[in-house]
Amino acid sequence: MSNTGFKRYIRGAQRGKILIAVLFFTAALFQTQSNTAKANIKDVPGQIKISAVSSFNSVATQTDLFGTSEKRSTKLKAFTKWSEMFDRFEQQIKSPSSSATISALQKDLRSLQGLSLPAMAGRVNKMMNAKRYITDKSNWGKTDYWATPVEFLQRGGDCEDYAIAKYTALRMLGVPEERLRIAIVQDKIKNIPHAVLVVYTDEGSLVLDNQSKSVWTNAQAAKRYRAIYTINRTAWWLHTNQGVTRLASAD
Repeated sequence: MSNTGFKRYIRGAQRGKILIAVLFFTAALFQTQSNTAKANIKDVPGQIKISAVSSFNSVATQTDLFGTSEKRSTKLKAFTKWSEMFDRFEQQIKSPSSSATISALQKDLRSLQGLSLPAMAGRVNKMMNAKRYITDKSNWGKTDYWATPVEFLQRGGDCEDYAIAKYTALRMLGVPEERLRIAIVQDKIKNIPHAVLVVYTDEGSLVLDNQSKSVWTNAQAAKRYRAIYTINRTAWWLHTNQGVTRLASAD
């Protein structure tokens, strides 16, 4: 495909505010290319966690999220909105202007300590879904802005901001990184990109969604969403469906 044709294809594939470039690709995506550096993303939620010791065991994550297969990569450099969010978050937790927001979050989360992971996920989902929904354009004057949890709690946000805040809250409660992923998905009903949080429990994966008051199981979410990529602080996973690999751009 020519560069001109590829650009037209990308423009045609853009739905909503999350840019998704859908194209056929190969396993060479995970081999050495121009983007070989691994992003050094700090565990910022861990710096303000309320649980000193994690009570959660390691878990073998599912590989059939929403009925897809996946390939893992630790090359996170391209995901600039993700890494820049963590950088801003780290600066904010050191700022006096954020102390009240962080203290209030820590206080709210302390009441969830000791719950099972499914129960904890359900409470966090309800807590964050109560915050105001507002588009990035109205909130920040940008079409795509990944807000820090501090920014989200102070100003509200959209789908990925809800997912990031839930990710942070569960990480603060001691949930291991390997059990948490932000998922960029295609909403098959609205035909737009969307973001949710996936939580891997011992009984299977759960989906925390700002479009649903209830936490969904993997099977329930698969009826509505098709996974494109998932990401946490240490890696990202490209999801394939029916033999077609889709590359999602985070820029």
